[in-house]
Amino acid sequence: MPLHQRMAGLVVALATVAGLAACGGQSSAVAPGAPSTSMPMSAPATTAASAPVAADTVSIKNFAFAPANVTVKVGTTVTWTNTDQEAHTVTAKNGAFTSPALSNGSTYHYTFTKPGTYDYLCTIHPFMTATVVVTP
Repeated sequence: MPLHQRMAGLVVALATVAGLAACGGQSSAVAPGAPSTSMPMSAPATTAASAPVAADTVSIKNFAFAPANVTVKVGTTVTWTNTDQEAHTVTAKNGAFTSPALSNGSTYHYTFTKPGTYDYLCTIHPFMTATVVVTP
């Protein structure tokens, strides 16, 4: 067999092997509209510092508290609502309040009776943190 035919055969064989190797890889693609079953390993990226918001409701969504910084007056009841498919907690770092694990659609209410800064987190996902500032 002439050299140019052997070289052409070798090129075809290498191209076939490369093509088959590419087909054997694993994919992490999820079908459009399918729910994700994985938990992020870190907090969602933010583009700007969160300014305090005067609000009495906090949404738990996409593994984050929103708004992350809330300012309320003494006597205000704050309501947290979990809209994630994963369970979350609302737990003050100073021990002032702690919720049970909140499943999707569950809420937790806490009435702030003393002024101060209350940093809190989800104990299941400790990278989820936020703050309530209570003013007189």
